[in-house]
Amino acid sequence: MKKSILLLSLALILTLSACRQNQPAEPQSHNLKFISFNIRLGSEWSKEQDGENYWDNRKEAVVGMIRQENPDAIGMQEVLPNQLAYLDSALTDYQRIGVGREDGKSQGEHMAIFFKKDRLELVKGATYWLSQTPDSVSLGWDAACHRTVTMALLRDRQTDRQMLYMNTHLDHMGPIARAGSTELLSQLAAQWAPDSIPVLIGGDMNSNERDTIFNAFSRAGLANCRDLAPISDTAYTYNAFGKDNPNRIDHFFHRGLTLKSFRTLNGDYGIPYISDHYPVELIFEY
Repeated sequence: MKKSILLLSLALILTLSACRQNQPAEPQSHNLKFISFNIRLGSEWSKEQDGENYWDNRKEAVVGMIRQENPDAIGMQEVLPNQLAYLDSALTDYQRIGVGREDGKSQGEHMAIFFKKDRLELVKGATYWLSQTPDSVSLGWDAACHRTVTMALLRDRQTDRQMLYMNTHLDHMGPIARAGSTELLSQLAAQWAPDSIPVLIGGDMNSNERDTIFNAFSRAGLANCRDLAPISDTAYTYNAFGKDNPNRIDHFFHRGLTLKSFRTLNGDYGIPYISDHYPVELIFEY
């Protein structure tokens, strides 16, 4: 009797094991961490304005923050050529794309995207100007400056999935330009990424998240990550080196990602301020 029960139990175990082997494997989920960060330009003009907060006094702490937080990708705004050279030499684990906004090559601020070479692969990249003629160096609407977006279609080497990351900086003076820019960004996202490919837009938007310019994102199915992440905060992101007018103007918007957390990185990285903006960090699954 005992032998019969033992044989029956063994047969049941083998049957269940065979059934599990025949079932399709559940897809693995893998988290990614992205950061958006306006590093504050390091020019001769800003040297006079920033004093002890000038780039030369902050650059080691900026790299220290990146190493400590260890993002899979980071989109930076206001990166001038001298800053780019330092970052390229320090962030050897990352590949970088992005061109100068003044000539489409090396002059002026870059909307630089750095991404981990061992985790992400660039499928396609490009820069567009936030204007009525986005394919060429141009000033848009009532903008005070040339403004750009760096586009990176990335493949996750672990999952073979693709996503579109867009890093941008909207104009600080022109309200018409900011509204036109979000419309253009929405159109570019639709052109580059069909519904099956997730989209993440990050950057210094020079607008609070309640501004009507973001209605264009809503119409395009892009949602505010700060509002939707299960772990989040409402901290301000613009700190002005502690002088005045703190505000929340750095954002992530997404379509098609599973959000894990949104965080404003306003902790201690060795100096009082690593920029006049705090970085914002998004952890997500896709």
